[in-house]
Parts: sequence; C-alpha cells; structure tokens
Amino acid sequence: MRVLFVDDEPNILSGLRRILRGQRKEWDMSFVESGQLAMDTFNETPCDVIVSDMKMPGMNGAELLSQIQEKYPATIRIALSGETDSNMIYRCVQHAHQYLAKPCDADTLVSAVQRAFTLRKLVHDEKLEAIVADMTSLPSMPEQYQKIMEEMQCDDPSLQKVGQIIGTDVAMSAKILQLVNSAFFGLARHLSSPAEAVMYLGVDVLKSLVLTSGVFSQFEGENIDSAALQRIWTSSNEAGPLAKAIASHESEQPVVADYALMGGLMADVGKLVIATNFPEKFAEIERSSLASGERDFEVEQQLIGHSHCDVGAYLVGLWGLPNPVVECVAYHHSPMDCVASGFSALTAVHIADAIVCAHGDENLPHLDKDYIEELGLTDKIPAWVELHRESKASDADS
Repeated sequence: MRVLFVDDEPNILSGLRRILRGQRKEWDMSFVESGQLAMDTFNETPCDVIVSDMKMPGMNGAELLSQIQEKYPATIRIALSGETDSNMIYRCVQHAHQYLAKPCDADTLVSAVQRAFTLRKLVHDEKLEAIVADMTSLPSMPEQYQKIMEEMQCDDPSLQKVGQIIGTDVAMSAKILQLVNSAFFGLARHLSSPAEAVMYLGVDVLKSLVLTSGVFSQFEGENIDSAALQRIWTSSNEAGPLAKAIASHESEQPVVADYALMGGLMADVGKLVIATNFPEKFAEIERSSLASGERDFEVEQQLIGHSHCDVGAYLVGLWGLPNPVVECVAYHHSPMDCVASGFSALTAVHIADAIVCAHGDENLPHLDKDYIEELGLTDKIPAWVELHRESKASDADS
C-alpha cells in the first residue's frame, strides 16, 4: 500500500515519520511539503491513500484533494488538520473521505488508513472502487432535495423541519451523519439520529454545508425508476427506528441502539450507488428480482458482480462511519458471515430488515432463523413484528 503524507511543516512530517516507523514493512510511505510536490509524486506513481494537511501556502489541502479526486478518483483521501477556519473545513468536506484532527496519535492514524484500505476487499473491482471513492455525496429524491433547499433559503429556517426532511432521506441522512461524527466537530459520542445531528450543527453551519458546500445533490435522469427509489427510502425509514427499538430492548448499552438506528437507515445505501452509476442495471435488477423471486442482492451479484451490501459497506466505511455500522450495511442479509458473536446492532438491523421486507408475512422468509435461534431470540420475534405493525398504523393515522 502506497501512502503519501503532505504537510508544509517539516517538524510535522518528521513526527509522522517517527510515529509510523512500525508501518514501514507494510506501507510504502512518502512525505512531501507542498501540494505541488504531492501532485508531482502522483503523476510519477499514483498512491493508494493520501493524508493531507489543509492550510498550506500555494496549493492548499482542499485544492490538492480536489485535484486528486478529479485525476485519481480511486485514491482514498484523508484530511489531517488542526484547521478551525469554517470555510476551509466546508471546502474540505467536498473532497475528503475522512477528517482527522491534529494532534493525531499513531493508533488513530494507522487505524484510519488501514481500515479504509482494507475495505477494498469488499469489492475487488478497480472500476467500482474508483466510482465509490469518487462519490462525496449520494443523490436524494428531487422532491426532498427541493424541500431542503427551499427551507435553508428561508430567512429563518426551522431546524425541526430540516431534521424531518433529512430524516426521511437516506442520502441526506448518510451525509449529515458522516459530517457530524467526523473529527471536525470533536463529539464525545456518535450521534445516530439525523434530527439530533441537525440540532447540534445549527442553522449557520447547515446553511454553509447545504448552500455553499453543496453536500446534498439530487437524482437526475429519466431512466431511474422513482418508485423503486421511493421503496428504498420507505424501507430504510421503517428499518432504522425498528432496529433501534429492538436494540434498546435487548442491550443495556445505548451505543448499540445508536448504531442500530444508523445501520438500519443506511443498510441500502449501496442501492443508491448502483442506481446512480448503473441506472440500466438497477432497472434490470428490479425487473429480474420481481420476475424470478430471487433476492435483489443475489441478482446484483449476477449482473454487476457485487451486491448492494458490499458496495454500501465500502462507501460508509470510506466515509469513516463506525465499524458496527459498516457491519450492519455489509451483513444485514447474512449476519452469520460476520465474525462478531452475540447480540449486536447487526442483529437488530437483520431482524428489522426481515420484518420490513416481509410486508406482513409472519413467516419472515428473509430472517436467518438459525442465527436467531442461536441467540435465543426466536420467542421474541412476534412481539417485534407487532411493534412494527403498531408503528405503521400510528404513522398512517398521523
């Protein structure tokens, strides 16, 4: 793995060399003092990962990462900065996968680089890796995009309204949770609710992110079935809260419920990646799955070589979301494939997803019953099915 570190302060680069000495057998590392030298290095031999400071003379970090994204989209881009200037941060948001704050200890830095690179094993496809790595946001439904833009352009935007809009859109939820949980904001715990994230960020930050940085975008193109996309949004909005309720009941650790909510909301983000980049294949997957009765992820594997589970997990992992959330996205259809044992956020998301996908079928055909029995949860399933029914009935009445 080739890793390039960029910082205009020689002392910082010397410190990085020192703390990363133990990685020399695993990483081919280069250290340069400017954005132009970084581009020269890439033009000679592209790197797998770039870790760049933000505030540098000449070409700053945001400009550097923008050029890397354009010319070498498959490269993993990490910002490592003590910068607090909001304009620089918002520019960086458009081009970096992850944001680490200075000072950064060796374990955190090594973990971020290693984890992002290891995620590539999920796809094993250079073209798809480049496509996913090039995505800094996921497109939203046009109606929701228009709503958020109109609200943010009001003289006095309502944070409650903004939270509601974002909370009903998978793409916006994924992006806002990525940003609020990044090192830029230095939170002591992960925020799992889009509404909670909106309240934390506040109006001024949101306006800059949405209107200036353009962190949200909308689906465009006539060959994307809006009804199919709507089904993704609907199931995600049902699965996330249900997964959180299940996790809250089964685990005494609040963080497990937080991860379950995030995992349930983002379980199908890989479908949005497929719809955005392979609209014809996305439509064919929908048709073939309905006609044959095969699971959508099985048809995806046949038609594009990868499932939405792998693609989505690669994306949210690149974006630096917590490992338990990445596991939820990667294994929500096949929890037994995950190395984790015992009840986890993944368990809650798998159960919630199976209940939502069953559309009232009490047999829950997509539930891994052996996995559930092994965890001793079989007797609890009917109560969670009923919980979902009551929730849907309540939503219909409101």
